[in-house]
Amino acid sequence: MIYMQTIVQKYRRYFREKIFVRSLVLAFLFLVASLMISFYANVYAIEHASNAVADIFLSNVRAFDVDGLFAYGGVIFWIIIIFFGLIEPRRFPFALKSIALFVLIRSIFISLTHIGPFPVQIISEDPSYIIRKAVLGADLFFSGHTGLPFLMALVFWKTFPIRVFCIVSAIFFGAVALLGHFHYSIDVLAAFFITYTIFHLASIFFKKDHILFDRGVSEEWH
Repeated sequence: MIYMQTIVQKYRRYFREKIFVRSLVLAFLFLVASLMISFYANVYAIEHASNAVADIFLSNVRAFDVDGLFAYGGVIFWIIIIFFGLIEPRRFPFALKSIALFVLIRSIFISLTHIGPFPVQIISEDPSYIIRKAVLGADLFFSGHTGLPFLMALVFWKTFPIRVFCIVSAIFFGAVALLGHFHYSIDVLAAFFITYTIFHLASIFFKKDHILFDRGVSEEWH
């Protein structure tokens, strides 16, 4: 009960701050805009998809039925991350803007090259398989399932349990993406390096939000 009261007090404190509210609104708008751009980038990449190419891992390892892990695992991951985010409202602006920047930059990448997906030999009865087959196209480089968990690890780096959870999740989803032949090897490996750069760009572009994330409302943030 006391813990819930503390959380409520945090919300009251931060949502009284006009600068915080303004930054949060901008974060949501940026995220919505980036998702819209991502949608059209996906459509463009799928329409212009070419043939599949050889891959040192996928060409030598058969596909496994991991559709459920790929789809439902992602949902569980984001439920946990949202829960941690709701506990501390000051994290909202920087986390949302970082995600939005990630989605926007990934949209640019998938619009540039349109390699077709690697053939998947597994036919699954899981509903997630049908959904994935309906949307899977050339939106491959780089892996969002790998990059976004790693981005959250960097964003929550000072919170050790979340950092470990996110790093493990990034490795897990990277392995699942390869075992299911959902991504090429380069999509998964490159995601770590590109995401690291995206995080540092976010720290520069959204410096005040980053300070708020680490320290709370302060004179420096104002």
